[in-house]
Amino acid sequence: MVSKGFRLLVGLGNPGTKYSGTRHNIGFMAIEKMAAKKGINFRMSKKLHGVLAQIGTGKDSVHLLMPNTYMNDSGRSIRATLDWFDLKVEQLLVLADDMDLPLGKLRLRTQGSSGGHKGLRSTIQHLNTQQFSRLKIGIGNPGTTSMERKAQTIGHVLGTFSQQEMPIVNEVISEVLIGLDLIQSLGIELGINHLNSFKPRNH
Repeated sequence: MVSKGFRLLVGLGNPGTKYSGTRHNIGFMAIEKMAAKKGINFRMSKKLHGVLAQIGTGKDSVHLLMPNTYMNDSGRSIRATLDWFDLKVEQLLVLADDMDLPLGKLRLRTQGSSGGHKGLRSTIQHLNTQQFSRLKIGIGNPGTTSMERKAQTIGHVLGTFSQQEMPIVNEVISEVLIGLDLIQSLGIELGINHLNSFKPRNH
């Protein structure tokens, strides 16, 4: 798994069944798929404000985190978890949805602004830096003009994927797991090239 590079993989989303499967929760969906593939379970940690799972043991272990704070306070859980496991910001990868990318597009960056994403904004505030890796998972844009987009943003991100979109979503999430394994074995540059050039077959 991703032990040589990233030691904390964080999916962003909103907790609770009400938000399960929504576009805003695609970070959660990827982390849940990874845990299921590895046959590991999440446990609630009130101290770290989230649910945690662990792959491996000792210095090679990788922690999976889904903050339980709601999206706009995600950074509190991430900061607490980094501190608790004595991890550096360079060992963190955050998985988040992105409306500026079409569905099926991935973009891995090692730094950058929040781009208006409240979960990334909270993370930047709590870590006091923009220098952390994030994998943005495209969910598409709800409108063609800025006015349409503004009016439809909340309904879009809190809406669920359509039946037609789900094959692309499943393919994208599978590709995320492949890309993370690539980073582990071959390094982040190859992982970036692989993920950023991904085009889904089901599109």
